[in-house]
Amino acid sequence: MNLVSGNIVSAQRDILGLPVCDLGWADAFAFAEEVATMPFGQTVIAFINANNANLMMRDGEYRAVLERQVVFPDGHGVDIASMVFHGRKFPANLNGTDFVPALLTYITKPMRVALIGTRPSTLKRATENFRHHAPWHDFIPISDGFFDRAKSDEIMEQVREANIDILLVAMGSPAQEKWIDRHVGPGHARLVLSVGALFDFVAGDVRRAPLGIRKLRLEWLYRLVQEPKRLWRRYVIGNPLFLYHVMRYKLSGMVVKRTVDETAEAGTR
Repeated sequence: MNLVSGNIVSAQRDILGLPVCDLGWADAFAFAEEVATMPFGQTVIAFINANNANLMMRDGEYRAVLERQVVFPDGHGVDIASMVFHGRKFPANLNGTDFVPALLTYITKPMRVALIGTRPSTLKRATENFRHHAPWHDFIPISDGFFDRAKSDEIMEQVREANIDILLVAMGSPAQEKWIDRHVGPGHARLVLSVGALFDFVAGDVRRAPLGIRKLRLEWLYRLVQEPKRLWRRYVIGNPLFLYHVMRYKLSGMVVKRTVDETAEAGTR
C-alpha cells in the first residue's frame, strides 16, 4: 500500500478521537520531504504525546486545531493507547526531538529553514548548532518566543520575505499549535512543524537521556529525575490521567477503525 500520496497521509489510527499517523521512519521522512519540496501548498505537522493528549481532552479549541494538522505519535503513552485501541504499537516513535534533526539530515536538497521560539540566547545557540548539523541548509532565526503576540502578522511577514521552505515553531503546547493555526498560512512555508522544547535540546540547555533509555521510550522518566519540581505534575499526575482517558474511551466503544477511504486531508492547505 502507498501510505503517502502527495500531501495526504492515508494511514492513520484513532487515538482518543484524534487521527494519528501510522507511519514508520522511512515513510514519515519521505512524506515530510515531499511536502517540503513542493512548489506550492502547505502542510503542518504536530506531535501528540500523553501530556498533549491530556490537554486536548479538556481544550476543545486545541483538539480542533490538531484535527486540521498532520499528527505524529510521540512517546510510550500513545503506544499504550494504540495497543489498547488497535492491538499494536505504532511502527515508530516520531517525536519531534529526534524526528526534526533527522529529517534535516535526510533532506539533501538545500532548504531555507526559519526558527521561531524559545529564549533569545537559546535561539542563537540552536541556530548555530543546526548549521553545524546540516550545513547545506540555510537556517534563519526569525524571532524568539517572547515577542508581542499583537505583532504576529509582522513576524510572519518576515518569514514570507525570507522565502522559507521549512518553518520550526517552538512555543510549547498548546500555544504553538494554536499560534500556527491562527497566523501561519500558504506562502509562509511549505512545511511547518511545532517542535516544543527542541531548540532547548539542540542548544544544549537541556540534556538528552542516554540512548538506551530513549530506545526504551523512558526519556520522560529521565527528565522527571532531572527536573522533578517542574515536571512532577506532568508525569506523576498526568500519566495516570492519560491512562484514565484511554480506558474511558475504550469502554465507550467510540474507537474508529480508520481506513484509507475514511482519512481526510488533515493538515494541508
